[in-house]
Formats: sequence, C-alpha cells, structure tokens
Amino acid sequence: MALPHAQLLDTVDVSPLGDQLAEARSTSLIKTSRVQLLHLVFDERQDQPTHHVADESIVHCLEGRVELVYPGGVRALTAGQLVVLPAGQAHGLRARSRSAVLVTLLLQDGDAGNAGGSNATATQ
Repeated sequence: MALPHAQLLDTVDVSPLGDQLAEARSTSLIKTSRVQLLHLVFDERQDQPTHHVADESIVHCLEGRVELVYPGGVRALTAGQLVVLPAGQAHGLRARSRSAVLVTLLLQDGDAGNAGGSNATATQ
C-alpha cells in the first residue's frame, strides 16, 4: 500500500535517518499540480540511470555521499549540499555510500514535463 502524500502546509521531516537509513525506502513525500518532493534512498554503489526533466530541479543530499553525473562532468555531494539543475539537463546519480537525497521537481499540470518526474525520460 502506498503511503499518503503530505498536504500543503503539513510539516515534513527530512532530517537524517542515521541508523534507520539502512531500512528506509524511497518515497514521494508530497505532490501537487506544481511541485513534487521525492525522498530517494540509495544503497552504496547504486546508480540511477541518466534521465532528464523539463524544468529546473533541485538535488539535495541529506546524508551519505552521491555523485551527480551529467555530460559536462560530475558534482560530488555530501550531507547538506545541493545543486540546482538547469531545465532539460541530462543527469544521473551514483551513490558512493548508503545515501538519502531530497529531489524537488517543478511540475506542469502534475507532471515534470516530457513524461518527467516519476516517469522521467531515460537518456541514451
């Protein structure tokens, strides 16, 4: 059964999970017609395939170490660091340790555009 999304004005806790990170799973925290927050959990050495979304997006490392990989290079992120991706930027993530990442997607009528968001377009 899917967890219910938070609602507008709800308080959402995204603080580090610490020892509970080992049991945590990825989830969508909130989704409206204009924004979606994804709490993504990665195992060490887990890769997210290259993809893109139509609008700007934010990748915020909450704990662990991840690398944002894009055609122009790699950005290493550790707990507390974030990067804002340009619209349409092809990218993937590589976890270098067990990690949690908060992704903020800007939506257009409930979708990240061009089949983005949870249906992001894989880039070959």
